[in-house]
Amino acid sequence: MNFRKLKLPAAVIMLFLITACGEAQDASPDGVASASPVADFMADPAAVMRGEALFVGSCAGFCHSLDGPNEDALFLFDCEWQYGGSNQDIFDTVTNGIPNTRMVGFGSNFPEGENDLHKIIAYLRVNEQPCD
Repeated sequence: MNFRKLKLPAAVIMLFLITACGEAQDASPDGVASASPVADFMADPAAVMRGEALFVGSCAGFCHSLDGPNEDALFLFDCEWQYGGSNQDIFDTVTNGIPNTRMVGFGSNFPEGENDLHKIIAYLRVNEQPCD
């Protein structure tokens, strides 16, 4: 077997793997990798304020309460999530809706698209009550 011929394909494969792994993380404006857009927005008071305004205008204005559970929709500030509590689960629920419920899918129909949805999730996270 000629190992010289294997060097180039192996280098290309390694470069691809390194690049693919790097793309899996989100980068903040300063170029530092972050865990998620939600985590970045949680640390940004202006983003949390925008998330609150969007939540009040689109979610609390029609279904979800800011004060506690109601009969029509789930309270989103406690530590219990009926349809999955990860940031991705919440993102998927808001984007796609929940069949046979009043929860319609919003898609990416926020003014700033997915970024606004991440800001809403950041607002929920910053204000969620701890589990006892």
